[in-house]
This record gives sequence, C-alpha cells and structure tokens, in this order.
Amino acid sequence: MAHSFHTDLETRIAANADQLYWDELPPTLVRNALAAGEGDLAQGGALAVTTGVYTGRSVKDKFIVRDGLTEDRVWWDNNQPLAPEKFEILLADMLAATMGKTLHAQHLLAGADPTHQMRVSVFTETSWHALFIRNLLIRQETPGGPSDVTILHLPSFTADPARHGTRTGTVIALDMQRKLVLIGGTAYAGEIKKSVFSLFNFHAPLANVLPMHCSANIGPEGDVALFFGLSGTGKTTLSNDPARPLIGDDEHGWTETGVFNLEGGCYAKTVKLSATAEPEIFAATQRFGTVLENLKLDAALMPLYDDISLTENTRAAYPLETLPQVAPGGVGGTPKTVVFLTADAFGVLPPIARLNPEQAAFHFLSGYTAKVAGTERGITEPVATFSACFGAPFMPLHPTVYGRLLEERLEHSGARVYLINTGWTGGGYGVGQRIDIATTRRLLSAALSGELDSAEMRIEPLFGMEVPLRVEGVHKRALDPRANWADVDAYDAMAAKLQKMFADNYRKFDAVREAAE
Repeated sequence: MAHSFHTDLETRIAANADQLYWDELPPTLVRNALAAGEGDLAQGGALAVTTGVYTGRSVKDKFIVRDGLTEDRVWWDNNQPLAPEKFEILLADMLAATMGKTLHAQHLLAGADPTHQMRVSVFTETSWHALFIRNLLIRQETPGGPSDVTILHLPSFTADPARHGTRTGTVIALDMQRKLVLIGGTAYAGEIKKSVFSLFNFHAPLANVLPMHCSANIGPEGDVALFFGLSGTGKTTLSNDPARPLIGDDEHGWTETGVFNLEGGCYAKTVKLSATAEPEIFAATQRFGTVLENLKLDAALMPLYDDISLTENTRAAYPLETLPQVAPGGVGGTPKTVVFLTADAFGVLPPIARLNPEQAAFHFLSGYTAKVAGTERGITEPVATFSACFGAPFMPLHPTVYGRLLEERLEHSGARVYLINTGWTGGGYGVGQRIDIATTRRLLSAALSGELDSAEMRIEPLFGMEVPLRVEGVHKRALDPRANWADVDAYDAMAAKLQKMFADNYRKFDAVREAAE
C-alpha cells in the first residue's frame, strides 16, 4: 500500500514535469549545475554554491501533520502541528507547481542496515541539490525500485500561510504516516538531509531502534565508539581519526546487535577549516563532486575558509568514500564507549569525567553546551544551551522515549560513558583559555583504549562524576578546573550557577519520567 502511494506520486510528478532526469551521476550533475549558473567550480573540482536568504535551517517553518498516528506520539511542545487538510492542499499546490519544470530525481537509501532501511526518492529543481543529497544518502549500485519515502523539494515555491497553514512562505512539512516530505521556499540543502533524519527518529523507536544524532567510528579491535555533541563541540573533528575508520559522521541507529549509519556521506562545517587541524576533511573539500555550501572563493577559485560574510554555517557535503578510513558497509558492533561532548564556555566542567548510567541519562536528556559571546547578535557573555538528546530540533518524540532506549542499550552493552569538555578552563570565555585539541585527543585516547578503566578517580562535587587524578601525557593540574582558576571563590559561584541551569532545565522531564515509572 505504502509503495503504491509513492509510485503513484512519482508517476504524477513525472507526468507534470517537462523534463525529469533520474539518478544522474556526479559528472553530469556538476556539468549541468555549471551550465545553469547554479555555482562555480572551485580549485580541486568541488562545486561551490550559495543558498540565498536561508543559510541554515528554518526551525519555525517546520511542521508535522497531526493525525491518528502522530496525535499521541509526537512531542508537540517541540514540534508544530499541521492539519491534514492543510497538508493535502499544500501537496496539491506543490504538485501543480511541478508542471512544466525541469526536475532532477535520485533513488537513494537511508540506513546501512537492510533490516531498518528506507528507500528514498528525492525530487528537486536544481542539479546541485540532487548532487548534495546523492552525496549524503546511500547510493545504490542499481538505482530504482519502489520507494518508502518521497521528498519533493521546490525552493521556488512560496507557501500561503492562510491557505496552507504555514507561518511564512517557507515550509518544511512532514507526513509521518505516509513518509512524505514537502519543502518549499528555501534553498538551504540541510533541510532535505534533516527531514530524512526526522522521519527516521519518529519511526525507529517503534522498531526498537535508538536513533542518534552522533558520529561513530571503530577501533582496530572492532571496538565501536559513539560521539554525541552539538555544533562547535568537536564531534566531527574527534571522530575523524586515521587509526579508527569512520562508520558515520552525524546520524545513526543502535539496535540490540550494533550500530548502523543512516547516511552515505558527511555534511561538515568548514568555518576556519585547516589542513593541519583537520586534514581529512580539508582534503575532502577539494575533491571533485563535493558540494561547498555558502563558502566563498577567491580570485583563483580557492575556498576562503575564514570568510563568514555569508554565514558562519559554511558546509561541505561529500561521500563517505572521499575519506581515507571508512568502516566497510557503514555498520559496527555494539558500542564499547559513548562520549558526550560539550564546549563549556563557563570554564566549570572537567576536561573528562566518567558517568554512571544514571548520570549518562541525565546528560543525554540535558544535551548541554554553551554559546560564546559574538556567535549571535546580542550575546555578550556565555549562554547555556540545552538540546535534548543532543538534537532536539530533529526529535519528533518526547526525549524520554529516546532516553529510556539509551538506558536499555547502555545496560545491555556495558558501554563506558564519558563527558568530555572541549570548552574553556582557568575561567570562562574571555578570561580562561580553550582546552587545547592535543589534550582533548590524549584524554579521548585514554578513554577509548580502556586506560582509564583502572585509573584512580576523584568524585567531582558538581554532579558526582568520576574524574581521573592522573593521565599520562596530561598535566595533573589540567584535570582539575577549580585549580586552574585564579579566584576559586569565583569558580565556586560559577559552578553553582551552572548547576542551577542544569537543574532548571532538567525539571521539565521529571513529571514525564515519573509518570512512566
């Protein structure tokens, strides 16, 4: 029945379009994009494009159809409802808007585990968007076949709030029951990628799969590690390790037997990217077929990684196989180590701490990091950011659903859980200094190797976490943030302030958790 709906929809789109090109390969897509003036060819062969008004996700313009399937399941405090009848009008109008257009479509897969795989068809107006999503989802050797998911992406379409029930002329609307996504009024390509993740996040728990906004890699002994973290915490940087093949960069599922990548590519931030700090990602940005999004070029067509005049959210989209070390098949066994990354701009949290299962659940639901002064207009001092499950905007269900699944997986796997602070020490932002990447990498290595299993620990008084007293290659003082502050009373005051922020944020989960117990 579901396949029939998507097949009929594809047939209608094909009948409307003046030209519909299926499953074009990168050389064709790049050639057509350049011919249509959609972008420029950068040094090395990457396609550099701009996205216009929207250079990031339009969170307030995303909707979920409120129907019999979603009514009692969706976390409506975090997601905006759209009436089914409004969605039907929107669908009819967007289908009418395909009349006479040239469209590009790709048959792709989401989910490296065949048991939990979605067959995705994406229709879009431009060659570069088709190349983008081809880079990021899993490519089939023989494209085609019936689809489970259809995405219709029309940046030129303007929604009518009165007619379609939207907020503005921009819309990202998800019908969870029919697995149908309609995107209009925005050319920011991340909307396509994240709509697939949102669909997966809704349906995966119903199949006893934990969906995760995290990176994953695998060690020489087959030991899998997961890296959770919000933007700017080092998730992509730390998971890209020449000694540990990458399973995936951003979105995964955790079953009772192991983990699998949802995607077939990476969508890496490129602001201040350097060949020294992140050589693999840097090289990927200069490969043919990579899409550079809102990254300016100089006169010689070299990317200007430090130029944020369009946005700080500059990105590169490239296939996984662009990287030198990738886990075959995009799958791995049961995780041995789980890492929560945070960039604490208050300078309070230790550079590494071991969490027990209860603490792990607390920090997973908290999803903490801190924005620093200057990153957004009006921010003059560090601001705490809490994003449940390290990805609240993409979580259709209540965070406690994902939290319970994580607790089950941790109990079953016996995985070690660490909180790693990649933020500030010796004081908050503007006073202290950023924890250097060499120290973070050394502490991460100690966690992944099992070196910390036998390390002597102290109990950190803020949250009761275990902090190692000594790690070879790391100065002892670096492990104790309080000892690095010139004014320990100021540290204690800031620590108490941060602890209260955590408590106030977590209080909203208490009633739901108690009702479930």
